[in-house]
Formats: sequence, structure tokens, C-alpha cells
Amino acid sequence: MKRNLIVYFSLLMITVLMVSGCAGSEEETKKEVSANVDQEKPDEADKEAKEEKEEDNKETASANDFSSLIQYMEKETQGTTKVLYENNTPQAHKMENVSISLDAYTIVELKDFHTDFSIPFGSETDGGVILAKYTVKNDMEKDVYYMPSEYITFTGAEKHYSHNRYLIPKEDQLSTKLPFDKDYLLKAGEEVIGYAAYSFGATDLKKINELETVTVMVPKVFTEKGDFSTSTSLGSEGKFELAMNEGGVEKIASNAVFYQDRATVDNWGDKEMLKEKSGINDSKQLGDVNVTLDGYQFTSFTPNEVEAPRFSNFKNGIVILTAKFKLDNKASSEIGMPFMTSRLTVNDGSQYLLNDNMLLKYREADNIKPGESGELLQVYAFDQEQYEKIWKDKAFEIELGPIKDKEAKDTSKGKRLMFTLPN
Repeated sequence: MKRNLIVYFSLLMITVLMVSGCAGSEEETKKEVSANVDQEKPDEADKEAKEEKEEDNKETASANDFSSLIQYMEKETQGTTKVLYENNTPQAHKMENVSISLDAYTIVELKDFHTDFSIPFGSETDGGVILAKYTVKNDMEKDVYYMPSEYITFTGAEKHYSHNRYLIPKEDQLSTKLPFDKDYLLKAGEEVIGYAAYSFGATDLKKINELETVTVMVPKVFTEKGDFSTSTSLGSEGKFELAMNEGGVEKIASNAVFYQDRATVDNWGDKEMLKEKSGINDSKQLGDVNVTLDGYQFTSFTPNEVEAPRFSNFKNGIVILTAKFKLDNKASSEIGMPFMTSRLTVNDGSQYLLNDNMLLKYREADNIKPGESGELLQVYAFDQEQYEKIWKDKAFEIELGPIKDKEAKDTSKGKRLMFTLPN
């Protein structure tokens, strides 16, 4: 019996030791596994972060990547391509709560392509293509209608350069996404992204490279299906300035400081600031319209070769005065911008100049609606020698008015306002 008890206790001790040993081993294993997991976690996190970053970079890089369009164009036309310049700086034009943006563009040389594609290139088989990416967004609570007819123009252009629909995939084109057969419908809250290709023959490509800039004209948005009258339009037409190279970027930046009269907007030549004043804030009432003189600029102007014939009467150089007004329309009728007139007087009215409509870019449809405000520019051109010798240090006054509506009817009973340009 005694012997049996000894054996029993011996077996019990061995079992306890074995269980204890297993438990210890299991704890060590758990610690080891846990340590290994902890060591692996930073590596995996770094890896995931790296992958996410690479994916983000890939998306950013490809967002404005025109390479697939260029490859398609090269294959379709049997030509050879070379990227000349690309620009990823977005530009936007807003018409109330509808925006049209040019997100990016690239200029591609296209050479030795099939003659089937030559007509839009001026019947040449060498030339260039501007590929543009657009976003049209409707933040209104109602549907609108936008015809994607953005076209390119430049100084001396003999035509409008519209979308060439045969150079890039149809499904990528903005005109496919806002089609005629759906009345150019852009639903409330909808955003559409698409591309356009503009073709230039070698002759025109050389011209625009020398000019360094071209302009994209943006059409209006309308609120009624099939009705493209002024009464259903939102805002005004817009424009985007496209640099052809780095020189063009500098040119656009320098032009931005000047008031946007026609000489500046249409790139008629070079301006040099002689004298300017802003923030004048001289307000007066003319009928139901509050008129504020905001500022003025005197600039020396040198027309380019294409536009020089317009200024053939100026034998001794040209000075342009551009005055900026703000019109706050409290009347019941629209203000017809193209019909607004003024005259500039000097020497107590003994000499005067009428505003030069040739230097303004207002169209018949450019109006300020009742209850709205808008900018009015008035422009005058001087002989530079006469300005320097006689007028430069004289007091200038602008007589503005009368106010006219969109039918050119006088709505201020012939009354005018006089503003003195402060030094």
C-alpha cells in the first residue's frame, strides 16, 4: 500500500511538471508570435502606405495624361507625333452656378499623316494638334443646355478652329457626352469631362508659335431646351488664354495687369504702362443706374504686324487710355453695352476725343440685366507725340452717357455724367 502511494504521488508530480512545462512553452510561443507580428506590422503598414501613395501618384499623373489619345491619333492618321508643350494649370469660366473649365492641354506635332485627314489641316500633311481636357459642371438645381462648341482663334486667324472629331476616340470627346440628339442637356448636379482636338496645318502652327498665345472662346449656357436666345442665357461668353510655350506663359502674365480692352484681349500688340490709378471709387447717379469710375490706365501701344494697318493714321506712336467703370443697374431695362458712348475732354473742353469702338469688344448681346452690376470699359487712342508734348500733364475729364438699352434707346433722357481723372 505504501509502495502504491509513492508511485501515485510520483506520477502526479510528473504530470504537473509536464503541464507546467507545456504552459510555459505555449506562453513563450505566444510571446514569440506576438513579437513577430509586432515586428511585421510596421513593414506591412509602410508597404500599404507606399502602395496607396503610388496609386495616388498614378491617378494624379494620369488625370491629365494625353498619351492614350496621342497614341490613338498616331495610329489613326498613320503619322508621327511629338509633344511640343503641355500645361496643367486649370482655367475656369463661371456662368452663375454652371462652370466650364479647361483642366489641361498639350500641343502635339503631327507629321507625315495620311492625306485623308489633310483638309482640317489646311490641306497639309504636316502640322500640329492642341488636345484640351474640359470639365462642365452644373451646380444649379435645374437642368441647363450647353453646346460644346469651344473654338480657338488668334491674331490674324482667317477662320475659327473648331473640334476635329476624327483624331481622338469618339467616346472621349466632350461633344459626344453633350450631344445634339439630347439637346446638349446637362442635368442638375451633373458633371461631364471630355476632350477636344484642334488641328493646325504647318503654316498655321508656325504662326501661333510665333504669336505665343491663342484664345479658346467659350459659348454661353442656356436654361431652355432648343431656345438659344439672350433671354434664356446665363452669364456671358468666356475665354481661356493658351500659351504655346514658356514665352506665352510670360506674355499672358504680363497682359493680366492691363484692362481687358480689345487690344489686350485679341493680342493686337504690346502695351507698356505709362500711368495708372485704381480704386478711385467716384460714384454718381445717372437715371436709375449708379455709375462708378473705378480706375484708368495710360499705355504706350505697339501694334503687331497683322494689326498695324488699323493704326495707319498714327504716324508718331500710339497711346491708349482705358477707363474702367462699374454700372449698377437699378432700372427695369437692360443696359446695352455696345451702345454706351463717351468723350474725353482736355484743356477745359477745348479739345476732345470720342471713345474708340474699334478698341472695345462688346457684342450686341452683351448687356447688364436689371438688378445686376457689370464692368464698362471706355477706350481712347492718342498720337503719342501729341500726348507727350501737350496732353500728358493736362487735366482729363470723361463725359459718359446717356444710358442706352439693348435696342440702343436712350433711357436717361439725354443726361450725361462728368468724371475727372485724378492724378
